[in-house]
Amino acid sequence: MKIASFFSGGGGLDKGFEKAGFHTIWANEYDRTIWDTFQANFPNTVLDKRSITEILSRDVPNVDGIIGGPPCQSWSAAGAGRGIDDKRGQLFFDYIRILKAKQPKFFLAENVAGILQPKHAQAFTNIIQEFKNAGYTLSYKLLNANHYDVPQDRLRVIIVGYRSDLGKTFHFPDAQKYKPVLKEAISDLPLAVPAQEFNKTNGALAISNHEYMTGGFSTIFMSRNRVRAWNEPSFTIQASGRHAPLHPQAPKMELVEQNKRVFVTGQEELYRRLSVRECARIQTFPDDFIFKYQNLNDGYKMVGNAVPVNFAYHLAKSIYDDFVL
Repeated sequence: MKIASFFSGGGGLDKGFEKAGFHTIWANEYDRTIWDTFQANFPNTVLDKRSITEILSRDVPNVDGIIGGPPCQSWSAAGAGRGIDDKRGQLFFDYIRILKAKQPKFFLAENVAGILQPKHAQAFTNIIQEFKNAGYTLSYKLLNANHYDVPQDRLRVIIVGYRSDLGKTFHFPDAQKYKPVLKEAISDLPLAVPAQEFNKTNGALAISNHEYMTGGFSTIFMSRNRVRAWNEPSFTIQASGRHAPLHPQAPKMELVEQNKRVFVTGQEELYRRLSVRECARIQTFPDDFIFKYQNLNDGYKMVGNAVPVNFAYHLAKSIYDDFVL
């Protein structure tokens, strides 16, 4: 089945759908720092590099489904939280505009848990209604990616719609009984390499992207523990190297007073950020998925903004089974 992808980023959602049997024939990504990565990993996909606001429905090929996660910063609890009042939040409506015109069999949209906050209730209700007005029967739910073969706690809202005339309703896949942890994801990796000066990439490495950002830690970062143990799932992988979780080789940070933690005395050298590749492993990207960048933070951004591949696969497999089996 053929799909079109919006806000494609590094391609985690696309990779998961690919594993389930779909083929992304056309994708849209506006951020130029991502283009090389997407094109290297999806060489048979046409990449449209314009803003979605400039794309007309006739520019998008006819497909079986449309997927994509409109930018989430507007809805994030950690961000400004302006929601629909932010231009990025309004991109949801461009996504719906194209969906309404193209009328594929299904769509999937992903966003952060913050979109469900009470202050966004009216905006979210309006978005849901617009999807329904576009002609779709909806299912939406807050899910933890850790319940779907992803070794991190990551809460995301998933909205799936089936075109109403098809008489089908999407049912979310059951959570997996086993929840993966950090040891399975990254314990086999050798020592990572620190970034070059100014956090530039080292270039080609024996294990691609296995390099980590250096530099100090902000007071916000030090306000709570950033270490998860080997037998735990990772904290949510963020779209910022500065806020990447710390490697589980280190002991958990010590609380010294409210909103202030410190590294355990004598073991300070163990506290380093996860590498880009370690973050990618936690996001369940395969090792042959190569991220291309000069500044390490662009690598962390691509990985952290992605939908975990395994999470996307479980959702995509349920959709595929509904239409193919």
